[in-house]
Amino acid sequence: MTEFAIIWDWIGFAVRWTHVITAIAWIGSSFYFIALDLGLRKVPHLPAGAHGEEWQVHGGGFYHIQKYLVAPDNMPDHLIWFKWESYSTWLSGAALLMIVYWVGGELYLIDPAKAELALWQGILISAASLSIGWLVYDRLCKSGLGERPTLLMLLLFVLLVAMGYGYNQIFTGRATMLHLGAFTATIMTANVFFIIMPNQRIVVKDLQEGRKPDPKYGKIAKLRSTHNNYLTLPVVFLMLSNHYPLAFATEFNWLIAALIFLMGVTIRHFFNTMHATGSMKWWTWAATAVLFICVMWLSTAPLWQSSYEESEAQVLSPMQQKFADAAGFDDVMSIVPGRCAMCHAREPGYEGIRRAPKHVLLETPDDVTRAARQIYLQAGLTHAMPPANVSYMEPEERQAIVDWYREATGEDPVQLARN
Repeated sequence: MTEFAIIWDWIGFAVRWTHVITAIAWIGSSFYFIALDLGLRKVPHLPAGAHGEEWQVHGGGFYHIQKYLVAPDNMPDHLIWFKWESYSTWLSGAALLMIVYWVGGELYLIDPAKAELALWQGILISAASLSIGWLVYDRLCKSGLGERPTLLMLLLFVLLVAMGYGYNQIFTGRATMLHLGAFTATIMTANVFFIIMPNQRIVVKDLQEGRKPDPKYGKIAKLRSTHNNYLTLPVVFLMLSNHYPLAFATEFNWLIAALIFLMGVTIRHFFNTMHATGSMKWWTWAATAVLFICVMWLSTAPLWQSSYEESEAQVLSPMQQKFADAAGFDDVMSIVPGRCAMCHAREPGYEGIRRAPKHVLLETPDDVTRAARQIYLQAGLTHAMPPANVSYMEPEERQAIVDWYREATGEDPVQLARN
């Protein structure tokens, strides 16, 4: 069981892999159908009830596609439903959030400098907050604002910015961006699960029972699908942000997220307009560039990090203290800062490195005990760090790291997973 850290890391990798694959499928189908819908053409001799058609070529063949705004006269024998891509993406993402930010909550979720919360309180806030956005957004859509889509989108933007700011008052920068992405993705998947699919089932049932379907169900579903289309790119950015401290570790990360949501609108507006009319709205790229420059400027603000002196004086948590008390810790404290802190420092000394990669700091006992599992996996068991072994870490030093970590964790799989 001392190798449970390896198993746990592979479980995290497998869930992340699944999440990426299902997200590709969901995003691909979403983008495809939006482009298809906007590219439909009205031509003579369309079947009764058909709104438009489009011819496409792919894979050596031609496809003839027709869309019915409500439904055809008769229920087709073979009907494909597009829903599992969305559900699988959300479920795998929720599992990944639990693995990284709940099990590893003391390291990645809670920021003691922002709020003094117990781990269970942080997890409760994390879980409960994901449903809040959907409840507020759904109520807005079902109000009279459903007939005013532009105003509705503006209010949704305000809601997302407010949640980003709120998350940043409690969570680490990394968790803030990830939770805002999960918050948005929950709205998107709930649109599919609670609105789009039920409305389509109503239409199908009406057809099967010989009734004429009400066109309002298609109109409602299209509004929610359009919102999903504009939210997709920002969600992808937020999910990738935990790899880039310039995005998550600044005090203005919530403003960076707000600008990314606007960039999602400008980019999608270009492609949606192109598919619908054939015209190129090049001004959207200029607007996107300006927004991105603002993002880069905001990222130069001071990072959320303790000073060396503050970290040195930091009282270790019980979990961290277990690593500090383990045999071999003094050796590790002479190895890791010497071999790794050239990059993983508050002021990196390695040429070309201006910020610690992934905001991982390895200078003080507080830093090293927080990153114990990462050090074990990347510099002990494997040779991933230092990259290309630029600091010439010796095999004996790697073994010392392994021995220390195993001494601290013993046979406790929960500790192995959480550290």
